[in-house]
Amino acid sequence: MSVSIWCVILFLFVTYGVRWWAVRGAIAQEGRYDNSLPRQQQARLTGLAARAQAAHLNSLEAFAPFAAAVLVAQGYSQLDGLRDGLAVAVLLLRGLYCWGYLGDWGHGRSLVWALGFLATLALFLLPAFG
Repeated sequence: MSVSIWCVILFLFVTYGVRWWAVRGAIAQEGRYDNSLPRQQQARLTGLAARAQAAHLNSLEAFAPFAAAVLVAQGYSQLDGLRDGLAVAVLLLRGLYCWGYLGDWGHGRSLVWALGFLATLALFLLPAFG
């Protein structure tokens, strides 16, 4: 299995790993996790827990384009090293993005998001160059 496919798998771990802070925050805030109406409870989160939930949701939004980009690059490009490098970059940037969300970095987090988006776009365009 290629490095880029491993990055897709690890991206999921980052996506659901950041959720831990949201669940922990929900329990701390309300004394329990509401498994009957979790989305309503999540809408009431504040502070770190709310930022963790937002990072989780944004990561879910970013996962599908990243996974598709890796599959396109895997199937239609001969530039394996560049493909793997871009996938690693996206994974590292996603981790930094999540930490930035948890740390309330604001504009810095947005810059990291933009770099991750550009790296994902580059994966999609990679077949055009080889």
